[in-house]
Order: sequence, then C-alpha cells, then structure tokens
Amino acid sequence: MANLPDKNKLLYNFNRCINWEQKYLYLIELGEKLSRSFNEEFRKPEYVIFGCQSQVWIHMTYKADGTITFEGDSDAAIVKGLIAVIFSFYEGLTVQEIIKLKIQESLQKLELTKHLTPLRSQGLEAMIYTIQRNARAFL
Repeated sequence: MANLPDKNKLLYNFNRCINWEQKYLYLIELGEKLSRSFNEEFRKPEYVIFGCQSQVWIHMTYKADGTITFEGDSDAAIVKGLIAVIFSFYEGLTVQEIIKLKIQESLQKLELTKHLTPLRSQGLEAMIYTIQRNARAFL
C-alpha cells in the first residue's frame, strides 16, 4: 500500500490545517499516494464500490498474520483522498478489529461529513460498508 500516515499522524496533520481549503489539498495529497501504488489488475467490476458518485475500486488482501492490506483508487482527486483516510484507519488491523472499529467516530474528529457534498458522504459510507462486509467474508 501507499506510504500513508497512521491514524494518529493523519489526525494530527489534518487538524494542523488552518482551513478547509488546506484540508482539501491535504486530502488530494494523500490520494496521490494511492495512485502511485494501485495495481491496475484490480480495476475490474468486482472491486467497484457501488453508491459512489465517482468510480472507486478497493481491493483487500487477507494476510497470513490475520491482518488486511488495502489497495484503492478513484477517478476523482478528493475521493482518492477519502480512500486514503479510510485506509489509514484500517491498515494493519485484523479482520475482527476492522469489524469492531467505529470508524465514523474517528471521521467525526476530522469533521469530514460537514464539508462533503451529500453524494460524497454517501460514497464514503458505501466504502466503509463494503470494507466491513468484505472483512466479514474473510471470517
């Protein structure tokens, strides 16, 4: 996966941004890291996240140690950043930890949903739902 910050560093960096223009730029920067590492073989219909206004692909791999790794991409810069944020919270967790994580609480700390369009918020929820569903399938 891309060299993304861990969740604590992400929260710290995000809260250091002075205004939402800087926060959007930070999201775009995070998303650019995803594009460099996305494996094109996962740009298939079975990895599409339905419910997003933009095209979004997420691939999850179950590792021998019980953790999940993520790859993702989108055709929209802000959405790529949202994927990166979600991955920062989920990366390195076990299936059980992913299922138990109340990611919406962490996202509230970022105040993302206050500043996203309703369609982007819906897409964010679709990504979270799909990751949770796919994690359960690994059990």
